[in-house]
Amino acid sequence: MLLLRRCHSLTRLGPVSTQRFQAAPTFASRAAGLCSSSGEDQRSYQHANNVASWKRIVAGLLTGTGAVLTYGLLHQEVERADAGLPTTEKSSSLPVFSHDEVTKHRSLEDGVWVTYKGGVYDITEFVAMHPGGNKILLAAGGALEPFWALYAVHHQEHVLEILSQYKVGELSVEDLKKEDDVEMSDPYSSDPERHPVLRVNCKKPFNAEPPPEILTESYITPHAFFFKRNHLPVPQVDPASYRLEVEGLPGGALTLSLEDLKTRFPKHTVTATLQCAGNRRSDMNKVKEVKGLNWGISAIGNAKWSGVKLRDVLLAAGFGPEVASWARHVHFEGLDKDVTGTAYGASIPINKAISEEGDVLLVYEMNGEDIPPDHGFPVRVVVPGVVGARNVKWLGRIVVSAEESSSHWQQQDYKGFSPGTDWSKVDAKSAPAIQELPVQSAITVPADGAVVDRSDETLTVKGYAWSGGGREVVRVDVSLDGGKTWQVAQLRSGDEGQPAEPAPPPGRAWAWKLWELTAPLPPEAEELEITCKAVDNSYNVQPDTIPPIWNLRGLLSNAWHRVKVRVSEG
Repeated sequence: MLLLRRCHSLTRLGPVSTQRFQAAPTFASRAAGLCSSSGEDQRSYQHANNVASWKRIVAGLLTGTGAVLTYGLLHQEVERADAGLPTTEKSSSLPVFSHDEVTKHRSLEDGVWVTYKGGVYDITEFVAMHPGGNKILLAAGGALEPFWALYAVHHQEHVLEILSQYKVGELSVEDLKKEDDVEMSDPYSSDPERHPVLRVNCKKPFNAEPPPEILTESYITPHAFFFKRNHLPVPQVDPASYRLEVEGLPGGALTLSLEDLKTRFPKHTVTATLQCAGNRRSDMNKVKEVKGLNWGISAIGNAKWSGVKLRDVLLAAGFGPEVASWARHVHFEGLDKDVTGTAYGASIPINKAISEEGDVLLVYEMNGEDIPPDHGFPVRVVVPGVVGARNVKWLGRIVVSAEESSSHWQQQDYKGFSPGTDWSKVDAKSAPAIQELPVQSAITVPADGAVVDRSDETLTVKGYAWSGGGREVVRVDVSLDGGKTWQVAQLRSGDEGQPAEPAPPPGRAWAWKLWELTAPLPPEAEELEITCKAVDNSYNVQPDTIPPIWNLRGLLSNAWHRVKVRVSEG
């Protein structure tokens, strides 16, 4: 399952190192046992009494389990964990590599290297043995751990044992401790490391999205693959000294520590999708150049967010009927600041903030773990159903106000304009700040420009769909002929084989739907224009083309998504 080109034949495999595969008999016995659970695997790999057949067992096992690699590290890690961090130079005679050296090996030509728990592995030879598609190459030059969050089957002893045979070295202690020498004058020098699979739109500040084919592999997006949208350097916040200020209410400011948030208020969890206002901006750029980062279709993600309700905090700070008579907005101010000391800020309407059904959270956990630095550690606000720009990270200050936030990002940016408005006549005050987002969908598989084999007879199309404001997506229509004819895709609210999320209450559908359609290949067609459009429970539907919704900032790009694929005769 993890990442690679489909191998059409195992005969391409070259000679296998005796040293690297000295554990073959043990592995073969495990493989034979596993193959017995699958009739197809058993038939494919029943002749396993010689070295050549053993290679096929490796591939068969990995096909049956979706595994990619790894083991010997378990015993080593127990020993190395005693010191808190690996002591690679003392525990291994293998070479020590830096993170930079590992990242140079990201192709079959340069070698395919990955890291796992401090070890460095050259899996170049393994690539041809992995029949799970081209995703394995996405891990090249980086860590396996975030990919395994998508594929839990890898956390098994026999999978780890495979990887151990490809070990070529250790990652340097310096990189493990993240104590690389940096230029301290660079405000981005303390930014966290990111996985190299992310497609970077801007390095400073860091903005990146995952490859589309990874995006819909999991209903819950692992934080490593969740799109990163930063406006300023990632602040370094000490959780012990962190303080959240709540202002604008009777009785003066309320100051809360992280511990206060965790102990004084009930904990709530909400599954919600966040989407950048600029998601799919690249589609608008194809029509006419716009200003902004050239986001593809992956500036969106779905996560389980845990924390305290903003409503509960505001009530504790003195919100009541008297305040409700004049308050209209709630401001959020982050701890990320520019060189002038100006912090990122935004605001939402008071009715969203205080509503029982609004589900606005002050979040300290993402997918069951402390929220990572790139996503707002130690606390961020999550405003379900609302544009990502209002979900302020590294939250430091909340203000109840009669006025909207005066922040640049509230008053001068994240607003929509007419296609006829250009920079010479744009008036930011003439347009309201974006809050709820329109209905959206996109195709993640196949990729634009892909080639499908006519002999496959059918084509599977996958993607995501979501609508802002808590409106539930009720249908996704898919066309293989550019919109002339349509078929209805199957929707799901969970991972395949797992229980679906409970049906949301009306008006509180905060999470996306993943969708899939398998359809016969149209006869005689040499090229397919695959198109999708979503419909929400208010019967809002995506517009068919971009020109009527084009705007100079490239925001709110939600026209029918289209990809073209070529049909090969094989």
